[in-house]
Amino acid sequence: MTDLSQIAEPDWNEAHRRAMVLRPLAELAHCPRDQVSAAAAELGLSERHTYRLIRRLRAADGALTALQVGRSGGGRGRRRLAGPREELMRCLVEELYLTPQKRVAAEVVRAIRQRSLQQGLHPPSESTIRRRLNALSLAERGRRGESHPEAQPIDGATPPAAGPLDWVQIDHTSVDVIIVDPIDRLPIGRPWLTVAIDVFSRCLAGFHLSLDAPSATGVGLCLTLVASDKAPWLRQRGIEAPWPVVGKPRRLGVDNAAEFHSAAFERGCAQHGIAIEWRPPGQPHFGGIVERVIGTLMQRVHTLPGTTFANPIARGGYDSDRTACLTLEDLERWLAVAITQYYHRRPHGGLADETPLHRYEQGLRALAAAGKTVPAPRDPRAFLIDFLPVVRRSLQRDGITIDHITYYSPALRAWIQRRESPGPLLIRRDPRDLSRVFVLDADENTYLEVPYRQLSRPAITLWEHKLACQRLRAQRRAAVDEASLFAAIEEMRAIEREAATLTRTARRNRTRRAVGPATARAPEAPSEAATDSATARIGVDPVRPFDDIESW
Repeated sequence: MTDLSQIAEPDWNEAHRRAMVLRPLAELAHCPRDQVSAAAAELGLSERHTYRLIRRLRAADGALTALQVGRSGGGRGRRRLAGPREELMRCLVEELYLTPQKRVAAEVVRAIRQRSLQQGLHPPSESTIRRRLNALSLAERGRRGESHPEAQPIDGATPPAAGPLDWVQIDHTSVDVIIVDPIDRLPIGRPWLTVAIDVFSRCLAGFHLSLDAPSATGVGLCLTLVASDKAPWLRQRGIEAPWPVVGKPRRLGVDNAAEFHSAAFERGCAQHGIAIEWRPPGQPHFGGIVERVIGTLMQRVHTLPGTTFANPIARGGYDSDRTACLTLEDLERWLAVAITQYYHRRPHGGLADETPLHRYEQGLRALAAAGKTVPAPRDPRAFLIDFLPVVRRSLQRDGITIDHITYYSPALRAWIQRRESPGPLLIRRDPRDLSRVFVLDADENTYLEVPYRQLSRPAITLWEHKLACQRLRAQRRAAVDEASLFAAIEEMRAIEREAATLTRTARRNRTRRAVGPATARAPEAPSEAATDSATARIGVDPVRPFDDIESW
């Protein structure tokens, strides 16, 4: 497979044009010849070629890349600059052209040719440089401050949803609660929450909680949870509750934030047949359903220790930092319990007092009666990879090193042996599990899953990695290497295990010593049994039912 980020913009646009015409035909059991003839005339193709594309689309489960324009095996249309010249051009285009200064193409041409001569390289021709500039994607041009021609306002109200996952709205918010790090139990700020809601049933289709600001990666991880079977995810967190929302959304309603206009997000959605509909700028009521559920969630969050409330006036003299005690993992589990055990089972005013879970199950039965199902990714691993962040690294004799961690697989041995000076490889990695990365094999059009070089290393998250690096820098370590990094992570996990085994009396005594007498106003505290452990703090007792769900 070709990585989505490497497909040229003209080829991508043509494949998208074909998909808009052929996807409805591919969903039919038998394609009438008159419809195929009309599609062939619209696309400027022969009927025979159109039938071939429909078969390819079905075999690929509707993936847009199945409709790519074929290329000959020759050199026409390919980049043929040598590695150093290609890298020099890429760096200077990034440095000079893709900036808000909006330098003209002629200036970039002169800079590239002059720098090439200084480094003893044969300079590329002016026409070659200008072709590269003209082939830049819309997302890259957006970094120059150029407007996105495909972002058109949507007129009218929020469209109705025909069935489960026909229409999903996504949005972000900064959660109104301070969380603590799991090691020193010190406040580290407010996390970000990405929420996806099924408009048809009002069920939460998925969410993603992170300390990182909203990005295309966070949206992709949220969509991955939406499309995945959530039973293993819930079991891993010790939650016994149904969450049957599984499958690919047909349409996504989003705002005009940068992460929703990124090339990674747009191409990932187009690849899997997910239509994106941007709401009109400055009109948040077009996303009223997801905005309302976020507001309802935040009302429940305001009952947690460490809440910041909605504003400083509501907070008053309450010390959010001092009372904070939930970790990121605690808050994630609390949200999952609140969604699956309360929100989905409470009567919803917008559904004529029907529960969201019952409405979703009703929708599934209606689809089954019509002989239809909610589309699901054929390959969940490929679905995830298409939304993961991209990094580029050179292949060394010992493997690939990313952020002090070395990855190696026997499959890389042939590459190491045959490449004297290998160029940067395109790599995708999951921030939730750094124990392996996915390396694009351009020759085979597949991804290689490459694990740690030392397989005995434990799986870690990107958050743990960052925390360990900060800890090592705080200890004034001269250099951070892989051994010291994993030693720091093991030390932090040992501290977590020790903290989890403390008795209730020991924790209460430690809290008294650290906090002292507190007189500030606080939200309703959880029961004493709920303070037995870090896990119990996010159990059923502290969660308040969703009694006041507004109608949207």
